[in-house]
Amino acid sequence: MNGSLRPRASSWRRAATVMLAAGWARPSPAASSRPPEGFRLLLLQRSGSQGFLPKAHVFPGGLESTADSSADWLRLFAPHHRPPRFGLAPARSRPASFPGLPDDPAAVADWDAAALPDDVASRICAIRETFEEAGVLLLRPRAALPAVPEVGRALAPPPGLDAWRDRVRGDPRHFLSLCAHLDCTPDIWALHDWGGWLTPFTGPSGRRYDTAFFLCCLSEPPPVYPDLTEVVSYQWSSPSEATESFISKEIWFAPPQFYEIRRLGNFASLSDLHKFCLDGASEEMERWLPITFLTADGMLELLPGDELYLEDSKFLENAMSTGKKTEEIMKEGKIFHRLVLHSRHVYNLHVTLQSKYKHVYPKTYIISKSHL
Repeated sequence: MNGSLRPRASSWRRAATVMLAAGWARPSPAASSRPPEGFRLLLLQRSGSQGFLPKAHVFPGGLESTADSSADWLRLFAPHHRPPRFGLAPARSRPASFPGLPDDPAAVADWDAAALPDDVASRICAIRETFEEAGVLLLRPRAALPAVPEVGRALAPPPGLDAWRDRVRGDPRHFLSLCAHLDCTPDIWALHDWGGWLTPFTGPSGRRYDTAFFLCCLSEPPPVYPDLTEVVSYQWSSPSEATESFISKEIWFAPPQFYEIRRLGNFASLSDLHKFCLDGASEEMERWLPITFLTADGMLELLPGDELYLEDSKFLENAMSTGKKTEEIMKEGKIFHRLVLHSRHVYNLHVTLQSKYKHVYPKTYIISKSHL
């Protein structure tokens, strides 16, 4: 490993996202309409005016704020939920794909020392952003003790939803005010650690995010109210439905979202997915920095464990490149953990290794040559 692994102070911004997986309130009248996975995911379409991932379909989430870690939350969680863990399981480490890559909040731009543990603040951020973008409230009454084995349910939206959302968007501190008004706390116990992604290098001026990913299982899809500012539309899609919509160019995903959707396709039902989250509560969560690898005719995103992946600090601020074509590179290799990006809607996923931490990886997925 070469050089210092500390990126520039302005390189990384902390963020959090939550993948909402929901079942059905009642059996579908047409059995053929029920997707093979038995659950659907909430996908939000970003506005075309957004500077980051315009028009992309994403999971709810956004940038962390100092308000998400404010000591004022302590009063709201009391007396039933107390620090340091507020009833959560012991914190799981999120080892970075580059050993030594800083994950201390003090090393991240625009981040003050947290009054709450990092993973609690990240959960509050994901819950707040879900309300801001989709009008979905992942809250529970203050007196309700967390019942971890249960599948969750979103709270009904309050009267004056738009006014509350405008206040929270203008100042994230108002999210605590909303929770106090409803006598609820953010349902941090319903959000299960899933992993983390760091934005790969795409250019000198590219935005870089260190994003915690959570998974939340809901018994049924809650009503969704896009804010029509950041988010212009939404849909509930199973992993297989989302993949088909991507291939047919109805929607577009950035590589991390495509990867996670294919990963979630491993689960046959909502109960299987929820049980997996509970059973893996003691395992570490992988936190990855993909490396961009430019070929003569395309691009690869390399992930840890791939035989071409190099834990070298120069790739924090640079891409790898070769004069060879993508097909040559693929024929030469055997140990894969990579996305091959042929075009905006043609991603091939190659995985030939097992997770170190008992997490599930997606299966190799190759789109038909007719799409190339």
